[in-house]
Amino acid sequence: MDAPSAASARGGVIRVALADDQELVRTGFRLILSAEPDLEVVGEAANGREAVELVRTRRPDVVLMDVRMPVLDGIEATRRVVGQTRVVVLTTFDLDSVVFEAIRAGASGFLLKTAPADELVRAVRVAAAGDSLLSPSITRRLVEEFARRPAATQPQGLDELTPRETEVLRLLARGLSNAEIAAELVVEPSTVKSHVASVLAKLDLRDRVQAVILAYESGLIQPGQS
Repeated sequence: MDAPSAASARGGVIRVALADDQELVRTGFRLILSAEPDLEVVGEAANGREAVELVRTRRPDVVLMDVRMPVLDGIEATRRVVGQTRVVVLTTFDLDSVVFEAIRAGASGFLLKTAPADELVRAVRVAAAGDSLLSPSITRRLVEEFARRPAATQPQGLDELTPRETEVLRLLARGLSNAEIAAELVVEPSTVKSHVASVLAKLDLRDRVQAVILAYESGLIQPGQS
């Protein structure tokens, strides 16, 4: 089942849950998000188990999930709620050793806890819209991780992509947004959006993050390739 998007948010308001074992962090995020008319904080959790229960009972559109929490860590909590909500993982360091595993668990993106307020708000909106959020530093971390791993066999469905869809996938893997891909290919952003949707459907991928993973794992794009 696909996670809800902003379009399904009640009354156009994006419902957000906060999961972090530090109360001061949650308070800061709550104050920032509550100041936005289209965002509503519907609950808070101090550990991963509480986060899973919060998603079940409050049905948020997006969860801001800390990686390191007691009882149940953010990675396992993410695995358990993916399909019910979108998850943006919170991390203290962009080179955190768990970055790769959290993406594999289904996170829609990452956000540094030190990020400015406008970036936090943007991250929530991007995730709620069904898109992914990967900063350049996080993308580099992923590339470094893939560089240490042997290339996997070609995944099913990759040969079903048209040449243009394959090109779009390569650009996705470089971390380009739809607007940037449109500029690169000299087409309308709506055309790129259609190509991205087709790529995800043909490869049975949940979002752009999974598309990035597949592109590197399959060897379609190599670390350092631009």
